[in-house]
Amino acid sequence: MKILIASDLYWPTINGVSTFSRNLAKGLADRGHEVLVIAPSQTGKKYREIDGNYTVARTTSISFPFYQNFKISLSPYLEVKKIINEFKPDIIHIQMIIMISQAVSRYGHKLGIPIVSTNHAMPENLMDNLKLLAPVSRPLNYALTKYIVRFQSKADYVTLPTQAAIDMFGLSIDKLDAPIEPVSNGIDLSRFSVGKIPQDIIEKYKMPTDVPIVTYLGRLDAEKHIWILIRAFNKILAKKKAHLLIVGSGTDDANLKALVKELGLKDKVTFAGRVSDDDIVKLHKVGTVFCMPSPAELQSIAMLEAMASGQPVVAVDAGALKELCQNKRNGFLCEQDDIDAIADDLLKIISDPKLRESMSKESLRIAKTHDLQNTLTRFEEIYTSLIESRKQML
Repeated sequence: MKILIASDLYWPTINGVSTFSRNLAKGLADRGHEVLVIAPSQTGKKYREIDGNYTVARTTSISFPFYQNFKISLSPYLEVKKIINEFKPDIIHIQMIIMISQAVSRYGHKLGIPIVSTNHAMPENLMDNLKLLAPVSRPLNYALTKYIVRFQSKADYVTLPTQAAIDMFGLSIDKLDAPIEPVSNGIDLSRFSVGKIPQDIIEKYKMPTDVPIVTYLGRLDAEKHIWILIRAFNKILAKKKAHLLIVGSGTDDANLKALVKELGLKDKVTFAGRVSDDDIVKLHKVGTVFCMPSPAELQSIAMLEAMASGQPVVAVDAGALKELCQNKRNGFLCEQDDIDAIADDLLKIISDPKLRESMSKESLRIAKTHDLQNTLTRFEEIYTSLIESRKQML
């Protein structure tokens, strides 16, 4: 198949959308498909690049100043039209709801190319980082949610990473003309495993080896509520020695470091910053327990990777996290922003080796149901079905 993937958020931007889109592109190309990704330019000017076994067509872009190193293509229609005409895809898979995806959707429909649309984002992923819009965030979140639903209704097939995500948006077959299905983002289980912490990673990040380590890996943006984790960790230290490892970067980076300094935790917290793919795998082996305090998750690839590395998890009972963090099975679910509960549950796990061992085994069992290979197979089946249906209509 000739598969075109459109994503307005794409590597080297780090988040769930870009990670999944890249995993999808690489995985499908590994299976022998011809894959082309359309994504914003990282230089401002259009160009093409080879990423391993597939091509990325970068469209003209400008910097979006409010969000990481996010680039945005404001008027990509003519570029998208040319790319699609040259590539002639059998199927289009859209990952976002903004400029490139809109242009791809519009022209794809005009040519009668089947379109799969996957939604990875909640309005909070954007609005919580735009402080100037805080007074009107609630009506804007509502409007964005309605827009997301309306955009999905134009696709031939709609997926979200979890059933909880589908329920959160109130999506159903009566509201969409297209079939809708939960398909996990999946992770490459061959990369993650339980194992000894590599000595080089201990030395590189100056990690202690004599205390339990609470980990968080992901974007350090406002909607992730990392300050809640830091304050919970501070409470843990009153009862037990421990260390906090925070991996990632984002718009809230400076605020979080200031909070750590204010609480007098500089020697107890490591900010690893943005790290390589290889170091991500190794750093997941460091953690005694992984914590996800974010209420704005439609799945959480980072938590899946931690679970596949054998970590128990503590998460908030919001978004779709309950599908991965199954309360009292592989971790604990807490109310959103409940600092005391998060601290208590983290303390239970790091203080009880037997509990930690049993929850670690359950994390591994749950993670095994989210193998990227299963995700790739399901999307191949969806693509094939849509292509065959379209041929029958001609």
